Amino acid sequence: MGWALSALFIVAALLFVFSYYKSKQAAKAEQREIDTVYMSMMEEVNKLQGQIRSLELESEINAQRAGMTREELHLLREILDLYKRNYTLEGIAAKFDLQQHEVEQLIAPYVTKNEGRKVANEG
Repeated sequence: MGWALSALFIVAALLFVFSYYKSKQAAKAEQREIDTVYMSMMEEVNKLQGQIRSLELESEINAQRAGMTREELHLLREILDLYKRNYTLEGIAAKFDLQQHEVEQLIAPYVTKNEGRKVANEG
C-alpha cells in the first residue's frame, strides 16, 4: 500500500511538472502572437503617420498657392467640418465671430448644388 501511494505521488508530481512545462510553452506561443499583432499595428500606425505628414505638406503647398495663411486654412477647414455635420450657418458664424454672409462666401465653392434634389427624393 505504501508503494502504491508513493508511486501515485510521483506520477502526480511528474504530471504537475509536465503541465507546467506545457502551459509555459502555450504562454510563449501566445506572447509571440501578441508581438506579431503589435508589430503589424505599429507598421500600420507608421504608414498612417507618413500619409498624414504627406497630406499636411500638400495642404500647406496648396494653401500657399491659394495665398491663404495657415490660420485661414485652419478656419476654413473647421467651418467646412461644421457645415458637413449639418450645423446652421448662424451657429457657425456665431462660433467664429463672423457674419453669416462671410460664412456663406467661405463655403460657397464647396457646397453642392443638389440640395433640392435631395429633398425631392427623401419623401
